[in-house]
Amino acid sequence: MSADERFKGYRGPARALLERENVGVWSDVEVATSRGPFAGIILPRSEQADDRHLVIKLRNGYNVGLATNLVERITEIGRREAHYKIPEKEFPFDPGRPRVKLIGTGGTIASRLDYRTGAVIPAFSPGELYGSVPELADICNLETEKLYAVFSENMGPEQWLGTARAIASEMNKGVAGIVVGHGTDTMHHTAGVLSFMLQNLPAPVVIVGSQRSSDRPSSDAALNLIHATRTAAWGDIAEVMVCMFGPTSDEYGLLHRGTRVRKMHSSYRSTFRTLGDIPLARVDRKGVYPLRDDYHRRGASPKVHLADHFDDRVSIVYYYPGMKPDVIDALIDHGYRGIVIAGTGLGHVNKPLYPALKRAQEAKVAIFMTVQTLWGYVQMYVYDTGRDMMALGVVPAANMLPEVAYMKLGWALGKTDDLEEIGRIMLTPVAGEITAREPFDGYLIYQGGIPEIEAFLKGVLR
Repeated sequence: MSADERFKGYRGPARALLERENVGVWSDVEVATSRGPFAGIILPRSEQADDRHLVIKLRNGYNVGLATNLVERITEIGRREAHYKIPEKEFPFDPGRPRVKLIGTGGTIASRLDYRTGAVIPAFSPGELYGSVPELADICNLETEKLYAVFSENMGPEQWLGTARAIASEMNKGVAGIVVGHGTDTMHHTAGVLSFMLQNLPAPVVIVGSQRSSDRPSSDAALNLIHATRTAAWGDIAEVMVCMFGPTSDEYGLLHRGTRVRKMHSSYRSTFRTLGDIPLARVDRKGVYPLRDDYHRRGASPKVHLADHFDDRVSIVYYYPGMKPDVIDALIDHGYRGIVIAGTGLGHVNKPLYPALKRAQEAKVAIFMTVQTLWGYVQMYVYDTGRDMMALGVVPAANMLPEVAYMKLGWALGKTDDLEEIGRIMLTPVAGEITAREPFDGYLIYQGGIPEIEAFLKGVLR
């Protein structure tokens, strides 16, 4: 083995440590450090990584970085070279099972590691997915199409429009359902815009991803994919939905309406929550169980209506105390046609912004107010400040989530320049983005200390 292979990715102090201890990548080692012992396999390092850490895969499957200046001794007890290739098997066809199309945009729903960069490379062919999640063959006949391969933060109008068109094309060919593989960070943005672009769906569209990539022992990737595929194949709800973990355990998943869902935690597997409402359904390995009956049903429409238009000259402004008018002025000067404000409380901003709002009104910029509290409604009639802003052209957007209002405004502006018509489109519910009222159980925060929550937790954490 050459030196480059033996010390792959290591340089500087880290490589000097490996040479001194006569170990290399794939060595099974016990490491004594000033902070205690560690045991595992030395992994290659990314070419972009620093030169001051040794990375080992622990016995429990997790990786840990050890600072070289803390390492006292390394003992090699063996060697176990890993091969990170997902096995590929021919996906079996069963004429009695429905046809599901998996459209990939990115994310790590099934993956392998690339130790050149340290990145997770998604697996995507039916054979790779079958090799990774064989349970899929018991659910449907799966076809796949890699439409994009981008991190979710790089999804934008081009990808949203392309995804909507690909879904409509497959739907109109009679597919039983669509699964969209997507990174989780902006999954709720894509769910929102697809809910407006894809109307009168004849079958389910299920957006799915994973909070933890499939190379990790705690990954939610496989179960999320099983739940999403079962929903697409057999579920009765013909809407755009997000399917992810319900509780942080693997007990069941939840199906969230695409316009009322939001990612609410950076790392929890149960990060996606329905806000201001309740989820559409619960799903597990056996079936899909609706939690409500006001949904668009499978087969109710013969053909999807594709409304594929979007104007990206739209922005969200998250108001903060002390905000200066130049924030709004800059958007006007750069030709933006729409602004969504996430205001405080019932929908407020400070008075120094009023001249900029007046200027936006004169420039025929459409401005809509949402609340940064996320739960609740904009109520701009309660205080004088709200009425003053409405006189300056700011339109209250009921209980639309800020990101959903942004998506809907870009979609509306892609259709028309008429401010009155834009206002009508924005305030006319299309896919549950505005609700008549918030149900009693539409606002739940599981915090400790409240007696009924403590009783609930005792029952769950037995």
